[in-house]
Amino acid sequence: MGLIEFRQVTKEYGPVKALDNASLVLEPLKIYGLLGRNGAGKTTMLNILTNKIFPTSGEILFNNESVIENDRVQSQMFYMTEMKLYPSGMRISQVFRWTREFYPQFDMEYAQALAHKFALNLRKQVKTLSTGYSSIMKLILAMASNAPVIIFDEPVLGLDANHRDLFYHELMARYNEHPQTIIISTHLIDEIADVLEEAIIIKDGRLVLHQPVEQLLQSAYTVSGADAKVDQFIKNRKVIHQETLGRLKSAAVYEQLNSQIRRDAEALGLDISGAPLQKLFIYLTN
Repeated sequence: MGLIEFRQVTKEYGPVKALDNASLVLEPLKIYGLLGRNGAGKTTMLNILTNKIFPTSGEILFNNESVIENDRVQSQMFYMTEMKLYPSGMRISQVFRWTREFYPQFDMEYAQALAHKFALNLRKQVKTLSTGYSSIMKLILAMASNAPVIIFDEPVLGLDANHRDLFYHELMARYNEHPQTIIISTHLIDEIADVLEEAIIIKDGRLVLHQPVEQLLQSAYTVSGADAKVDQFIKNRKVIHQETLGRLKSAAVYEQLNSQIRRDAEALGLDISGAPLQKLFIYLTN
């Protein structure tokens, strides 16, 4: 039995299905990547899980209990969202204390240490924060909440490269020390690939796949070289993408790479390599 279960969940807005018959099981103490293009249904799924909106049909369970209007279950999850949830005139130090009222396990010492690392001034008011520092404040609240489930929706919005790298480092350090179930919805897939254990890809409200990242990366490869030779190689194979530049061609093939495939490619003078997660995501959602 999973920690979180979506059972045939649909969310309709008039004739539009933002989420279409989605079924999903999430096990505890893993880091999941919820991946999809804008409007794919990622935020709808997270908003349903956290009671921001309600499904048209289906059920969502947390430890076999319905999440709907269940305050005890909802207190087990911290949702870091792009929404502006905090009073604009409140100082960040007050936001920390306010959050502790809702999450008694909130680690104030850790939150303050993170604020120092990110150079976040706790005396500042929420309304004075840039987009990047607003995201940093929310990241700190989420990581310090000590909730069993932490949900990040586009967590690095507005962060520069150094701050994004610091976030990924601190997230993994905290996870290794205090394992939690973490769900990250993002479009910066290459950056987060090394952090994720399992990938969930959603397109047009439907779940395309749910696989361990390592298994997914082994499920496809890229072959490149002379166009005629590439065409010969990919005949009768499941091609998910191909590009031609002059007389050169590359193709992404959706099958597990093995030594025989490598030998076949080498015999034709072709180069073969793994496909990165970002590319796989693009190919599978186009």
